[in-house]
Amino acid sequence: MEAVVVGTATTNATAMRNTFGTLFTLTTYGESHGPAVGGVVDGMPAGIDIDTRFIQNELNRRRPGQSRLTTQRQEADQVELLSGVFEGRSTGTPIGFLVRNCDQHSQDYENLRTLLRPSHADYTYIYKYGTRDHRGGGRSSARISRCVGGALAKLALRQLGISVEAYTSQVGDIRLDRNYQLYDLSQTETNAVRCPDPEKAALMAQLIEQVKAEGDTVGGVITCVIRGCPPGLGEPEFGKLNATLGAAMLSINAAKGFELGEGFDGVSWRGSEQNDVFVADNQPEGTNIANGRRLSTRTNHSGGIQGGISNGQDIYFRVAFKPVATLLRPQDTVDLEGSSTTFTTHGRHDPCVVPRAVPIVESMASMVILDSYLMAKSVKL
Repeated sequence: MEAVVVGTATTNATAMRNTFGTLFTLTTYGESHGPAVGGVVDGMPAGIDIDTRFIQNELNRRRPGQSRLTTQRQEADQVELLSGVFEGRSTGTPIGFLVRNCDQHSQDYENLRTLLRPSHADYTYIYKYGTRDHRGGGRSSARISRCVGGALAKLALRQLGISVEAYTSQVGDIRLDRNYQLYDLSQTETNAVRCPDPEKAALMAQLIEQVKAEGDTVGGVITCVIRGCPPGLGEPEFGKLNATLGAAMLSINAAKGFELGEGFDGVSWRGSEQNDVFVADNQPEGTNIANGRRLSTRTNHSGGIQGGISNGQDIYFRVAFKPVATLLRPQDTVDLEGSSTTFTTHGRHDPCVVPRAVPIVESMASMVILDSYLMAKSVKL
């Protein structure tokens, strides 16, 4: 086999990985300023009711131009299902889908053709592949496809009694209590920030508008809660459910941190404070864990996963998102030749990606849980 030389445009061995999952898989295609984005979902169980209005609503939650707090690019994000669905149900065959781009302003990015934007993937992408699409996020903007794949996974999980809900729990230094049970998550979609606390949501919106007016950006945190997940999903070694969830979350643009359960805050606790004590429940005599008896815990500091395997309690985790690197103010950088220069970004951009990332977090979590469920069922004797 011929040796691979990293960092040259002539190598043919640096193909990009575009498929997520093991049994339930999503393969995506398309660029931010191309004609369309889309994907293929494989492994969708047959006979699942496919609610196209629900799928479209999931895309509407992510689409640009939905409020003053987001980029004002106006895309309908109308999804077209091309295969794998017949008379409103999944057939078990691959589900192909397409979402056409309609409002690209590619000329806004022409000044970036030869520049390397600070904290973007321009340098690393060119070094690895020898080329890049400088218009917007290029290939990195396939988040629409993730929402469609996640919506399909949600429809399957719905029939299993599993729900996945995420919400904005922090913007800048404005944060909610870590305990998700203090909030009514049905209120998440009642405001543009997607925060279930109306008072904190108003403060978060005010902060986002402030940094937008300054041509700056701000980061935040999204909390996700998975309810109804049965025990037994995940593996104890290299297929840990928490590791799979973490990898999925960190694959989202601008995601910089992941923590399960008490996470980093829990390191200052004693073990006696953090252990989740099992409690007895009322089940028929003669049942035990080996033949299906389920237990519950008095607390849930573990976040619903122990030893890499779900324990039947709520799974909850937090994902940190950095302030996006695209600033609407002058920045110093270098060009492709390494010469110093200054540039100003044009176009339409999010001052805070967190509100629009909420449905993406849900989508990635849903695909992980369904994939893990299918794998767990496949090894049952």
